[in-house]
Amino acid sequence: MIRMALFVLLGYLSGSVLYANFAVALFGKQGALEQSNDRNPGTANAFQYGGFGCGVVTLAGDLLKGYLPVHLYLGGALAGAFSGAEAPAWGLTLVLLAPVVGHVFSCLHHFHGGKGIAVTFGALLGLAPDLLPLCVFAAVFIFFSTVIRISPDFYRTIAAYLATGVLMGVLHPSLAVRLGFYLITGVVCYRMYSSDEEKEKLRIRVLWKH
Repeated sequence: MIRMALFVLLGYLSGSVLYANFAVALFGKQGALEQSNDRNPGTANAFQYGGFGCGVVTLAGDLLKGYLPVHLYLGGALAGAFSGAEAPAWGLTLVLLAPVVGHVFSCLHHFHGGKGIAVTFGALLGLAPDLLPLCVFAAVFIFFSTVIRISPDFYRTIAAYLATGVLMGVLHPSLAVRLGFYLITGVVCYRMYSSDEEKEKLRIRVLWKH
């Protein structure tokens, strides 16, 4: 239990580091993120308003801060430092969730943060060699970006999380992983809907009608 709590805390603190803010400072692009409509300190805005280098640093940081806590937890790193009963099965649920919560509600930035998309990819990557959740999530995003194109990104993101949640419920055997993704979906959707950005009209196009 102590080990699980440690990794949940580690995941939250890891997620709270907003690498987009670090990247724009590193590349001398202060104020770049404020040019965006949503002022989101995330990977997409880092690429668009900070440039390629800024985007790469942000993407790498956001992926790693989701990946490392989950990977280390499953790998048993530091497990010998604590005695007692084995962590409960639902511990993985909380460790998956923690980096995303940290990114969305960063304790280092007055509990304001980004949308958590890249961090979600990182957390799912941490489940390796079980890459099914990551592959499903990526495939759904690609599907809604190409075959059935949902725009703007606000609606595409929500649709991708909800559709992935449904598919995870069918395809993945681990309740802990499924529940973790469902909670992540709730946090990300709350962040999307509570954003001050102007919500454009939903548009749906299919590939064969482009």
